[in-house]
Amino acid sequence: MARALGQSGEEVTTEVVAIRTSGDHGGSGVGDAEQPPDAPRDKSRFVKEIEDALLRGEIELAVHSAKDVPATLPEGLAIVAVPPPEDPRDAVVGASDSLQDLPDGARVGTSSLRRRSQLLAIRPDLDVADLRGNVDTRLRKLAAGNYDVIVVALAGLVRLGRAGEASAVLEPREMVPAPGQGILALEARLGDDGVATAAASVGDRSAVARLEAERAVVTALDASCRTPVGAFAEVEGGNLHLQAYVGQPDGSAWIRDEILGEATDAASLGRALSERLLAAGAGEILRRAKALATG
Repeated sequence: MARALGQSGEEVTTEVVAIRTSGDHGGSGVGDAEQPPDAPRDKSRFVKEIEDALLRGEIELAVHSAKDVPATLPEGLAIVAVPPPEDPRDAVVGASDSLQDLPDGARVGTSSLRRRSQLLAIRPDLDVADLRGNVDTRLRKLAAGNYDVIVVALAGLVRLGRAGEASAVLEPREMVPAPGQGILALEARLGDDGVATAAASVGDRSAVARLEAERAVVTALDASCRTPVGAFAEVEGGNLHLQAYVGQPDGSAWIRDEILGEATDAASLGRALSERLLAAGAGEILRRAKALATG
């Protein structure tokens, strides 16, 4: 990203400042940052230290995995640009080229409640087991024979140069991705117009619309890392197609819906779809999921 800013045509000098966050300690790694079942529910653990550095003026621009960014930003900060995204889909890694071809009782590794819910909604016979660590660690555990297959974000494999290890890619109609999956969000201080202008030079308008729609679903549903929620938007021309999933962690109850509208109304479409999900019973499903998560 620093290289892209330097080549953007804007007169900017970039310096990369690495900041280790609370989420990096036992977190789930690049491009695949959904939390394990016993992790803290506060998604901000992946971004808090970086945002604090922004607010203190130690850095001028933060680069986040968008699905790690909480729905509400700290006062004084804003998402100023969204670069062209990576592939948002989930990927199967292991000795199977589809979920349907897995044998009965196959052991599937994932740390994500969203993936767990959708896997069990598709195949209730599967043994969906907890899988922690960054992407490299997960792939090592698969190679050690701890799982038949694992399911991870394809974007995480791409960023590590290991996309070729995916044996299958799950289309959003089969498994709805996490809101913001495969998307980077550039965050800066409000009023820092020079930084915002430089960031906007590497931004992608379609990606902005996608992220606005998906984040609107999270906000309207009051979703967290402990609630199995998926949201995925596609932009074609001036239209935006948004689909969403809400389910129980065990896949025993779930709702899916989709909506089509103008990309310029991305956030409104997200809210409208959430209202339909809530009218269909999503609120009760999420309440039960939260109750299970808190014991």
